[in-house]
Amino acid sequence: MKLLHMRSWLPLVLMCWGLLGACASLPNVTALGDKLDTGGAPTVRGAKGELSDARAKSLLSKRWSKGTLDMQQQAALEEAATGVPLIAGNKTTLLFDGPQTMTEMLKAINGARNSINLETYIFDQDELGLKFADALILKQQEGVTVNVLYDSVGTIGVPAEFFERMRKAGIRLVEFNPVNPAKVSGDGWKLNSRNHRKVLIVDGKTAFTGGINISATYAKSSLFRSASRPTDKSQVGWRDTHIKIEGPAVHAFQWLFIRNWATQDKDDLREADYFPAAVIAGDKVVRVLGSEPGGKFEIYKAYALAIQEAKKSIHITSAYFVPDRQTVDALIAAAKRGVDVKIVLPGVSDSGLVFHAGHGFYDDLLSAGVNIYQLKLAVLHAKTAVIDGNWSTVGSTNIDTRSFLHNSEINVIIMGEAFGNEMERAFQEDMRDSKLITLDDWRNRPLADRMKEWAARLMNYWL
Repeated sequence: MKLLHMRSWLPLVLMCWGLLGACASLPNVTALGDKLDTGGAPTVRGAKGELSDARAKSLLSKRWSKGTLDMQQQAALEEAATGVPLIAGNKTTLLFDGPQTMTEMLKAINGARNSINLETYIFDQDELGLKFADALILKQQEGVTVNVLYDSVGTIGVPAEFFERMRKAGIRLVEFNPVNPAKVSGDGWKLNSRNHRKVLIVDGKTAFTGGINISATYAKSSLFRSASRPTDKSQVGWRDTHIKIEGPAVHAFQWLFIRNWATQDKDDLREADYFPAAVIAGDKVVRVLGSEPGGKFEIYKAYALAIQEAKKSIHITSAYFVPDRQTVDALIAAAKRGVDVKIVLPGVSDSGLVFHAGHGFYDDLLSAGVNIYQLKLAVLHAKTAVIDGNWSTVGSTNIDTRSFLHNSEINVIIMGEAFGNEMERAFQEDMRDSKLITLDDWRNRPLADRMKEWAARLMNYWL
């Protein structure tokens, strides 16, 4: 994202840094479901605590067709792999592109009465960033407790005065894993470990997450659900997806925020009512997954399981698609067993390295029957998937090694056909604005493109 986005230049720095030590690797997730002991029914927590096995099974057995994921089995396998239970009683709202998402987030901030916790990769000093800063300062002055955790690399070009103004207003700000070694304490300099999460939690009752950073890049909408058809990319904004969650699952977001804050060896959060009594806000059953370097690969395992268990369809929208070999093989295996595998990827990108590195897998995927679409005009930044129409995920995680191995990320998994149908409609809309890539066309691409792909793939691990 502009010069600030780590993908525009940081991989070179990280590669040099990483060569000083051994490379970490992703776990073996081949046939992951066969390796797990589910131990019975999945755990489902509600507003008043853990639900009985009978009630949990009832929630997960509504109107699933036999030709799709067995949701009880899938939920139990996913819990065994991640250690994270499902949470019932939530309301979910899909948000598309910057203007809609920013409006909802600012509305929530302006209505805050107790606390605001904001965690973001990019927080630009531009028109939109200043609008958010002003709103946060106003709430702090009104007596609301405001805490901000921002990534050092994501904000590397932002003047220190921008954040100092918020500090002087009483807002607590923490810079995640500072690039400047002089600012580092505790476990030492961790340049390669970044906080890529985008989370806003208001009053412990409402949470937002997805792919959208706080930047004027999101001042415009993309072509998504637009009746107009601009012909110039300068006329459209980035295509992204966010989600708003209300209900008991917000507590899971709050815990992940506090845990990440604590890793920075800073003062404790100031007192506030971060965990108000949970109330039932809707009928959605969700799982909130947070992953971090050196962790248990929760999001990676959840993706692997869903792809491996898919019976009908795998529909993925991915901004930065540089999958590891296991993921490629799982997608190929799904297509060969008759699953409808479609992937919407960028046709234009803010990161040439990642754009060309992802192309290196096109031939294998297309040959196996995977359908690849490239979004036209708008820069694609969404990170979503819907599998068999009833397992959906929205979050900050790209399908690449960096996201799964080196970043702190967050994804929400939403169970059920109602939300899955919303996700399917959005996916179909993105396909409408995309170009289908055929195997013949791909194999006849220019030699110059092939050379760029070859060079970019040498850096796959660091992208």
